[in-house]
Amino acid sequence: MSFWLTLTGALVATAGTGVALGAALGLTGLIILHFFSNGATSLAVDAIWSVFNSFTLSAVPMFILLGEVLLRSGISERAYSAFSPLFRRIPGGLLHTNIAVCTLFGAVSGSSLSTAAAVGSVAYPEMSKRGYDKDTIVGSLAGGGTLGLLIPPSLSFLIYGALTETSIGRLFAAGIIPGFLVGLMFMAYLLVRCTRNPALAPRDEAPLPLRQTLAGFKQIWPLLALIIAVIGSIVGGLATPTEAAGVGVVLAVIISSIWGDLTWKKLVEAVYQSVLLFASVGFLVLGATILAKSTSILGVPQQILEVVAESGMGTYSVLLIVVLIYLVLGCFFDGLSLMIMTLPVVFPLLTGLGFDPIWIGVIITIVIEIGQVTPPVGLNLSVLTALTNNEVGLGRVAIATVPYWLIHLLAIFILTVFPALTLFLPNLLF
Repeated sequence: MSFWLTLTGALVATAGTGVALGAALGLTGLIILHFFSNGATSLAVDAIWSVFNSFTLSAVPMFILLGEVLLRSGISERAYSAFSPLFRRIPGGLLHTNIAVCTLFGAVSGSSLSTAAAVGSVAYPEMSKRGYDKDTIVGSLAGGGTLGLLIPPSLSFLIYGALTETSIGRLFAAGIIPGFLVGLMFMAYLLVRCTRNPALAPRDEAPLPLRQTLAGFKQIWPLLALIIAVIGSIVGGLATPTEAAGVGVVLAVIISSIWGDLTWKKLVEAVYQSVLLFASVGFLVLGATILAKSTSILGVPQQILEVVAESGMGTYSVLLIVVLIYLVLGCFFDGLSLMIMTLPVVFPLLTGLGFDPIWIGVIITIVIEIGQVTPPVGLNLSVLTALTNNEVGLGRVAIATVPYWLIHLLAIFILTVFPALTLFLPNLLF
């Protein structure tokens, strides 16, 4: 009992001082190691070295830089122009384009925030001029932006794989079918809603020759080539995630310079922002690693498993509780912070109950995606509010994203009932 009081008290005390979350997690771990394991704080140093010396973790800054370069290149405008004719006569029109382009951009950015920002900066002004309902626009962008965490390459999968020593290639393969499934569910919702209320999305009835529609896709072949080069090399076993990310950055710079509008100034900005983002992620990983080491030495995951076993709770009841906890915490922490903070306990708990580590990675990613569109911390909501110049307030954006929030929950249910949807490609390719 004293341990749990110390753990909770230390977390509340350190986080309450206003220090960074990584520092709060690390200090809590050090306090536990000092008082409950005979001062074995040197073990924390060994654990930190092991994680940061991991070849897998070195891929994270490269993928962050890849996304930042593409975000500043203007490529999202070309992608949007290419997809727009494809959906112009379908109920929902450009709302479907938002989801499609978010899916495509998510396949190279790896970040939910970057995806929402890149596509939103192009889509919102264009769709507002055409008379689309503004709340519906930002709802589709906030929901579509979350696909950046699920469609590989995903920062969530990279960090999850590094911290749990799970195959990045298998995680990337596992995210493909669920990612497209969630995207199609978003489109189905928009189709039904806009069929019932056509005023939300004015339809363009002007015919467009098939040749002209297909010609638009010539604009995005470099982006498709980049996706195939990066994801294909990892899933096909031709390159490690770090090697593929390095090649991807070089290709992204070349493509963005020739095909986009990347300049030296924008490239320097991309590098600077990438360093800042990785520094914040790395600090979180550092703190979480110390906390994970302290809890594992003291057998906390095993104690939790014993409590669960003695309680008589079913496996899926425990999973439901874990999901609910993530939903609540998602109101207060951003997705990656929440995942890094909870993995030391959640991962051994769920694997101990018999869940597949790859499947767990996909489910946790979907749950933290929900946090991206959950106020008050939901980062996608804040980004889109800023993109609209506060024409659509944070509260309205949050309400507009509720249907996508529910669709994510439905996706979790489907993947729980049919885990083969997640595990089919990893098992086939590996």
